[in-house]
Amino acid sequence: GIHVAKKIDKLGMRSSDTAQIFFEDVRVPCKNLIGEEGKGFTYQMLQFQEERLWAVATALTPMETIIQETIDYTGQRKVFGQPVLHNQTVHFRLAELATEVELLRSLLHHAVALYVEGNDVTKFASMAKLKAGRLTREVTDSCLQFWGGMGFTSEVLVSRFYRDLRLMSIGGGTDETMLSIICKYMDILPRK
Repeated sequence: GIHVAKKIDKLGMRSSDTAQIFFEDVRVPCKNLIGEEGKGFTYQMLQFQEERLWAVATALTPMETIIQETIDYTGQRKVFGQPVLHNQTVHFRLAELATEVELLRSLLHHAVALYVEGNDVTKFASMAKLKAGRLTREVTDSCLQFWGGMGFTSEVLVSRFYRDLRLMSIGGGTDETMLSIICKYMDILPRK
């Protein structure tokens, strides 16, 4: 009763297979049932906060790595006789990005501390996930630009992260879904 229709070719995250799967008349023996029958959707919804916090945590190191590799590369790469890093636009931008990463880390730590205490962190997890999705795009785009033509090749890590981290704004709930959740918790979501 389980049929894999086709493997889907993706833009990024190529090491993780995605496929179209159909379940028809699949029976699960009682001994293999996890939780209460009919509660699968509810269980999925409950785990989203952990998934979103995990996603934010896993985005921090790649962003730090991209920033540091960009510092290293622009410190060595010379244009018009001086390192690219000596351009105020470049080093100021890298400082801004590093600051944003640290702010995201603080929001994550706050949300995790509240979660460990047993609090509902839906609002903060959604805020952190929204910021992580947008910040990964900002960091990868800015850093790739500083690599020039080399950044547009598959030979450097920044291009892989540019491609792969785009999923952060989609997987586990899109940016727009995060905004709707945040608005709901702020009691500013229009009612029908």
